[in-house]
Amino acid sequence: MIDNNQLLRFTTAGSVDDGKSTLIGRLLYDSKSIFEDQLQAIEKTSKKKGHEGVDLALFTDGLRDEREQGITIDVAYRYFTTPKRKFIIADTPGHVEYTRNMVTGASTANAAIILVDARHGVIEQTRRHAFIASLLQIPHILVCINKMDLVDYSEDAYNRVIDQFEEFSSKLLVKDVRFIPISALEGDNVVNRSTNMDWYQGAPLLHTLETVHISSDVNKIDARFPVQTVLRPQSESHRDYRGYAGRMASGVLRVGDDVTVLPSGFTSKIKSIDTFDKQLEEAFAPMSVSICLEDDVDVSRGNMIVRSNNKPETSQDIEVMLCWLNKTSSKPREKYSIYHTSNSETAMIKELVYKIDMKTLDRNTNDEVLNMNDIAKVRIRTTKPLMIDSYRENRTTGSIILVNDSTNETVAAGMIV
Repeated sequence: MIDNNQLLRFTTAGSVDDGKSTLIGRLLYDSKSIFEDQLQAIEKTSKKKGHEGVDLALFTDGLRDEREQGITIDVAYRYFTTPKRKFIIADTPGHVEYTRNMVTGASTANAAIILVDARHGVIEQTRRHAFIASLLQIPHILVCINKMDLVDYSEDAYNRVIDQFEEFSSKLLVKDVRFIPISALEGDNVVNRSTNMDWYQGAPLLHTLETVHISSDVNKIDARFPVQTVLRPQSESHRDYRGYAGRMASGVLRVGDDVTVLPSGFTSKIKSIDTFDKQLEEAFAPMSVSICLEDDVDVSRGNMIVRSNNKPETSQDIEVMLCWLNKTSSKPREKYSIYHTSNSETAMIKELVYKIDMKTLDRNTNDEVLNMNDIAKVRIRTTKPLMIDSYRENRTTGSIILVNDSTNETVAAGMIV
């Protein structure tokens, strides 16, 4: 039984002409997720451009620049819903110079759709997108082998792509990879099962997205509660109320649990867990709640409430896989603000261990400067300790961003190793 309130975020990636925009258009069109007026406008545009049918790509290439160039240049978010689930699509660009856009769009995704043109097979861009998906620990990867209509729906062409993909993906940390042969243009295996590929026994793409199991993607073991603010209402009914408000990053906390406040190390028990209108017995990710403790301990924004028998690592030296997002290159020993959960401190990049060559995915140890779209392993030193988990264990407490204080621009996003 799938909970129809469950939200699945997925990202799409592929080379420039692999048909991403057409695929999303087909998903929206065949699942009847398009408003009548949108449909009319796009039918009109398609006619004007001389297309016979509806140009499905126009549903997603919403920016005028993109329509004029015929490419996707920014991350476009689309929301749609079916009786079984709600979906947010992050449609990310395919070019190398938009690596940072893909990292941004994919950072919160439960699944990634990687498009491969059945005629060309696995190319450099495919490897890059799969590498980024594994780096961001996206739990489910759906490899859609598109344009099957242009290879006469050949099972051999489909199997050839699977062999190519598996050959290099064995080195990546990806748990769940599925392969679906599709034709986005003709609608084969996107929403409806294809009659042209009766050799394929799996489910169409939409059915796979509706049924893929995502409840276990959230870390339910390590209870982490970053405090965002302290609530002291001072009203008649809440004269002595002191609650710590925030959002559960992972795990479960219950009334009566023994907890420790980090970084101070003070211990207490949970007295109550409150929401705006009621008290709860337990809170779990991603609920926003207020927690009251039995003892009067000093807790402030940026602190973390955790179970006493399960603590994150507290450290000032952090190893991070960093994606450089800014046009201005990194400078040695430059100071940045590091944002981690509800905490912010000053930090600097102490050492650049290696850069990933995005063409070959080899490690380059001779380069000391980070330029836009670079991905590298770095060592960061912070002025005060942060409460961290590895990104693989916990995507919330394992991620950071770096901000340039003088320009207030986000310069990098990172995954703690």
